[in-house]
Amino acid sequence: MVNFPLSAVVGADDLRLALLLNAVSPTLGGVLVRGEKGTAKSTAVRGLAALLPGVEVVVGCRFACAPSAPNPDCPDGPHPDGTAHATRAARLVELPVGASEDRVTGSVDLDRALAEGVSVLRPGLLAAAHRGILYVDEVNLLGDHLVDLLLDAAALGVAHVERDGVSVRHPASFLLVGTMNPEEGELRPQLLDRFGLTVQVAASRDPVLRAQVVRRRLAFETDPVAFAAAWAPAEAQLAARVADARARLRAVTLTDAALRAVSTVCAGVDVDGMRADVVLAKTAMALAAWSGHGTVRAADIRAGARLALPHRRRRGPFDAPDLDDATLDTVLDAALDGLDATADAELTALADPATNTADATRT
Repeated sequence: MVNFPLSAVVGADDLRLALLLNAVSPTLGGVLVRGEKGTAKSTAVRGLAALLPGVEVVVGCRFACAPSAPNPDCPDGPHPDGTAHATRAARLVELPVGASEDRVTGSVDLDRALAEGVSVLRPGLLAAAHRGILYVDEVNLLGDHLVDLLLDAAALGVAHVERDGVSVRHPASFLLVGTMNPEEGELRPQLLDRFGLTVQVAASRDPVLRAQVVRRRLAFETDPVAFAAAWAPAEAQLAARVADARARLRAVTLTDAALRAVSTVCAGVDVDGMRADVVLAKTAMALAAWSGHGTVRAADIRAGARLALPHRRRRGPFDAPDLDDATLDTVLDAALDGLDATADAELTALADPATNTADATRT
């Protein structure tokens, strides 16, 4: 199956950026895409998988164990040193809204139970998505029992399965991407907070852009293979930029001044809890790596705040998650005033052992 290339999606700049930032920094916590139907939400998500770096796995392991650090309790283990390994593409696993609990977490392999008299876990969708993408379309319509499973896995990075005498824990670390149409209902606050970034998408009212969307869609449907081939150079360039930014992220510096600005912004817009501060700091660092900066700048925090904060502002139980642009701009202007100069001075002091009093944070 040929997916529509992410680089060929017209408009949706915020959506594309949010997805790419999660590719650069998988610990961001995923993306929630809110918008009306027919706005390329699913198309963009499916296009992301092709841009992710390959995953090195133990050959034959259904739980995607990494050869360098296999899970000692892997149901398909143990995996001793020297076990054969290979590199495969990162998976995009779709979780249907109507999926059963067994389908999500796994079930007992009845064939082996009957044939061999052993209780063995058959992996579910959480295991299949490990080290890849778990995509939930219409996530706001997901049943409460499945929401609870996702909350546990997203919080711990581990899936715990209890089935018919089988008790198994296995890693389930994935990039969680959900799409939803707010007209069909809002998302439970507990799950909403688990998404690192949120994006609001809407169809353009510009006739020129709308015509371009239709033209590309018709070309793709006429010959998907030829369309994908035409966009292959752009896709390769985007994938290379993701890989470069991932490598650069480890050297990005978050100065004390930048961290104070992050906390000032989060406090200023009255967010719930502390997760917003952590996510905004990580997002700003990912943006710095994506833009080629060695240090988090004011522009990185400003752009990151628009993706990381709107769904975390304290609100009433029946209010839609939102953050007024004017309010956010006011808080950002005050918090980021003079940040770059202060950060540069801090880095200069950091580089001089005689005057170094700064405590910079690196990843």
